[in-house]
Amino acid sequence: MYPASRYHQGVTDTVASPPTEDVDEKPKAPPATKLVLARHAVTAQTGPLLSGRAPGIDLSEKGRDQAAALGARLAALPIVAIYASPIERTTQTAEAVAAHHNLPVLPLTGVIEADYGDWTGGKISELAKTDLWRTVQRAPSRARFPSGESLAEMQTRMVTALETVVAEHAGEMIVVVSHADPIKAAIAHYTGMHLDQFQRIVVSPASVTVLELSQHGSAMLKCNDTGSLDELVPKPEDAQPEQPEQPEQPEQPA
Repeated sequence: MYPASRYHQGVTDTVASPPTEDVDEKPKAPPATKLVLARHAVTAQTGPLLSGRAPGIDLSEKGRDQAAALGARLAALPIVAIYASPIERTTQTAEAVAAHHNLPVLPLTGVIEADYGDWTGGKISELAKTDLWRTVQRAPSRARFPSGESLAEMQTRMVTALETVVAEHAGEMIVVVSHADPIKAAIAHYTGMHLDQFQRIVVSPASVTVLELSQHGSAMLKCNDTGSLDELVPKPEDAQPEQPEQPEQPEQPA
C-alpha cells in the first residue's frame, strides 16, 4: 500500500495548492518602453560601397539634410535618452536628433555596424558576384564575413545591447541610431522572424522603426517610416464632458 501523497491527490510539480493565508498583491510589471530605432543618413559611399566600420566617413550634404529632417520629425517626442553606434555617420545623425532635446549622444558599442572583415570598403557590384553574397541573401544565419563576424553574432550583440538600455528606461522613450543590417536583425528578433528572412525587411536611410517592449512581449508600431510621427506624441487625457444641468422637477401635489 503506497502512502498518501500529492500524486494520489492529482497535484503535480506545476500545480500548487491554493494558499491558506492572505498574500500581498503581485507587484505591478514595469511599464512598456518605446524604442525608436533610426538608421543613419547617407554618406557619399552609401549604395556603391560597403562602408562597414571604416573610420572617417561623414554624412554627405544630402545626409546632413536627411539628419536635420529626422531631428525635426522626432522633436515633439518625449525622448529621454539618445544612443548611437560609435561611428561618424551614426553619431552625426544622432546629434541632429539630440539638438532638439538638449541631450547628449551616448555611444552604444553593441549597435555598431556588422564587422564585414575583408569585405569592408568593397564595391557592392563586385561582392554581389561571390558565393558568400548569395549565402548572405538566402541563408544569412549561416553567413560569416571573412576575418569578420557572422550575421548571427551581429544579431545577438545588437539585441543584447538594446535589451540593456531598454531595461534602464522602463516606461520611457529612447532613440538608438544604428545601421541597416543591425536594425533589420533587431526587427526580425522582436517580430518572431527567423534571421534567414531578415533580407525581406527594408530599412532606409534616416528612417524610423518603433518598437514597444514590455514584460509581456513586443509590438512594432512603425517600420521603415520616413513620414510623420505625430501619432507617437503623447496626448493629454481626454477631458470628461461636462454633464448638462438637470431641470428642476416640479413638486408633486400631496
